[in-house]
Amino acid sequence: MEYIDYYKILEIEKSATETDIKKAYRRLARKYHPDVNPNDENAKKKFQQINEANEVLSDPANRKKYDQYGKDWKHAEQFEKQNAQRGDPQGGFQGNNDFGENDFSDFFASMFGGGGGRSNRTKYRGQDSNAQLQLDIKDVYITKQQTLNINGKSIRINIPAGVENGQVIKLSGYGSAGANGGPNGDLFITFVINNNTKFKREGSHLYTTIDLDLYTALLGGDITIDTMNGQVKLPVKTETQAGTQVKLKGKGFPVYKKEGEFGDLFVTYKISLPTHLSEKEKELFKELANIRK
Repeated sequence: MEYIDYYKILEIEKSATETDIKKAYRRLARKYHPDVNPNDENAKKKFQQINEANEVLSDPANRKKYDQYGKDWKHAEQFEKQNAQRGDPQGGFQGNNDFGENDFSDFFASMFGGGGGRSNRTKYRGQDSNAQLQLDIKDVYITKQQTLNINGKSIRINIPAGVENGQVIKLSGYGSAGANGGPNGDLFITFVINNNTKFKREGSHLYTTIDLDLYTALLGGDITIDTMNGQVKLPVKTETQAGTQVKLKGKGFPVYKKEGEFGDLFVTYKISLPTHLSEKEKELFKELANIRK
């Protein structure tokens, strides 16, 4: 059974401050955490060593005893008894730790009697996780539930209507597990919304362009157009010009997390000129042109 250099394990100097120790522990615990290194026995062993080193060096009383006896740890018990006989209040170490007995080295058990001087270890928050969810634009037109498989877990989430492309939502506590009783990390889901419709989306508003034949543009009339939730009849005014834009209130996209509220649909007219005119049609257009002159 050999002396264990806890300073070396935490990669710090003997002059390290409490803040230095805390930073070193968090950095190394994050690196060797079992959730980050599943089925890696070497990482698990290293993680236990890091926790043991932190258990000693982060507690002022434990650290003082460790620094005092150092490589003379085999005689620590004898020195402690002598100190106790002299009435030295710094003499024994009491208290139990949160680790199981097998989580400590024989060196630790021999020097500290199997327990550290603190009743609690530093709690370490679990790592955050990230996931990407691809959906069609029609999938987010209504609120729906979906089951995701993240880190081997099935998570059922409610996807509100109106979620936007690139939007990120957080599920608290669904990340990696914490260490030493610390809280779990969070799960961040980024939505990728595929739009294969003829509508351009900007927030809760939709935009589309439709062809309008020359005769309807000139004389007016009713046309039927598609929206995200079915067809509607749209009246066209007489003498409608190319590029005219009309607004259909409430026919756009759902407003995020505002149930029952919708944006608007903006329709831009593109005038479609007739082709393959007959001789009769040409004569009529010529006559019309002469009238206009």
